[in-house]
Amino acid sequence: MKNTLLAAALVALPFAAQAEPEAYTLDASHSQILFSYNHLGYSTTWGMFSGFEGDIQFDQEDPANSSVTVSFPVRSMFTGWEGRFEHFMSADFFGAAEDEMVTFTSTAIEVTGDSTANIVGDLTLNGVTKPVTLAATLTQTGDHPMEGKPWAGFNATTTLIRSDFELGMFAPYVSDEVEVQISIEAMKVTGTDS
Repeated sequence: MKNTLLAAALVALPFAAQAEPEAYTLDASHSQILFSYNHLGYSTTWGMFSGFEGDIQFDQEDPANSSVTVSFPVRSMFTGWEGRFEHFMSADFFGAAEDEMVTFTSTAIEVTGDSTANIVGDLTLNGVTKPVTLAATLTQTGDHPMEGKPWAGFNATTTLIRSDFELGMFAPYVSDEVEVQISIEAMKVTGTDS
């Protein structure tokens, strides 16, 4: 009987020692999503979303055990020109209400290197949900030099097809492909933050 209990305890030890994912919250002041597309072959036009919030469950020992959720209002888009913003919000494109959200929820993470991974998830845009893959890189972890708290940084890229989300007006003259670049910072949630 003692041998059985000892064996059970030894088997359980590795599982007890495994770390759980730790909660991080996005630093809204240093997280942004840039998007770009080809305009009629003449120029590359850029836009941005910034000031959004999201949560990461980050497992540094087993990154595949991590997850991320982000959401932000469509109308938080910044284009640099009011006329372009109003066009994007018109019936030609989003026709977005004040409370319409863009959301991303990860469904799987495939580790591809020491600091890289493919983050697969569901993107809801313009009321349409499609799977997308983000090619992500962990840029840095450690205590933030000014905040004195654990911090993490990530970059990611993906390509979206506008028409997949019923936003394909003027394609192919205005490119159907939209290049997306993401750069975020996230702060570890501690007992003093809750």
